[in-house]
Amino acid sequence: MKIAICYYSRHHGNTLKVIEAMTAGQEVDLIDVTVRVAVHLEQYDLIGFASGIYYNKYSDAVVSFARQYLPENKKVFFIYTYGAPKVTATKEIAEAVAEKQGTVIGEYSCRGFDTFGPFKLVGGIAKGHPTAGELAASKEFFRNLMKQH
Repeated sequence: MKIAICYYSRHHGNTLKVIEAMTAGQEVDLIDVTVRVAVHLEQYDLIGFASGIYYNKYSDAVVSFARQYLPENKKVFFIYTYGAPKVTATKEIAEAVAEKQGTVIGEYSCRGFDTFGPFKLVGGIAKGHPTAGELAASKEFFRNLMKQH
């Protein structure tokens, strides 16, 4: 099974930490959506979209990338990190997948250290996240995802 995870991870690198822990020891292509090269996602069986959450939504870079490069009828999963208390933040990315008749097969999220916007004034929130337990849970999520598909 060929797997790619298309991601945007800035500020503290929380999302990249999660996807690196999640995929350790697995053959997965990690694609930074900010590096514009020719991308051919047709060759992948599973495609993940990963982002930090910014103002309760996925990075615009990831959503635009999905709209441009996601082939039709693909199995897709979401990974995201957030600082503020958890909210459902996948609306726009889910819409991009639906536009391509994709199927969302899973989602993993956890907290991540956040000093974005007003949180910088208080020294950040969710310090110490993602935790070792959250990283282990991400690996379990991914293992189960691969077993099922």
